[in-house]
Amino acid sequence: MSTTAPEKPVLTEEMIAEIKAFIPRYPSKQAVTLPALHIVYEKLRYVPLTAVVEIARLLELHPSQVQDTLSFYGYFPQKKPCGKTRMWVCRSISCALRGADELLEHLSHKLDVHPGETTADGKITLEYAECLGACEHAPCILADTVLHKSVSQPDSDKLVAELKRK
Repeated sequence: MSTTAPEKPVLTEEMIAEIKAFIPRYPSKQAVTLPALHIVYEKLRYVPLTAVVEIARLLELHPSQVQDTLSFYGYFPQKKPCGKTRMWVCRSISCALRGADELLEHLSHKLDVHPGETTADGKITLEYAECLGACEHAPCILADTVLHKSVSQPDSDKLVAELKRK
């Protein structure tokens, strides 16, 4: 007899409806895996293991198939929710040569977090990216979907202040 209670469902009726709406638009249910992960991430700011199992059930897949997609991209955190904004500092060679490591260290001190952590107020998760694809504008920061180019430490201070006001 198990002493652990079954996990409470994570997917809401709204999330399930959004995921199901993608099914006719794709050649197979498996192809809906990535949009489903995005839906869950957008609502919860992470994708817990329970959601992986629920997505698999909904798309008639094995949970390992959903987990494979999730882990391939590295975009979807699983252990805990991210902050309201994810701030990625690029560490590619171009950005590193133009001060990205120092910029990341500056932001760590400014936000009082290490890369991969979220500020105490839950507003910003600081992370590093291996490449943001804008080498000619190094160093770069991606704040959710907005790319900030040629970022100096004073520029990053202004960005942090703006994100904290949101």
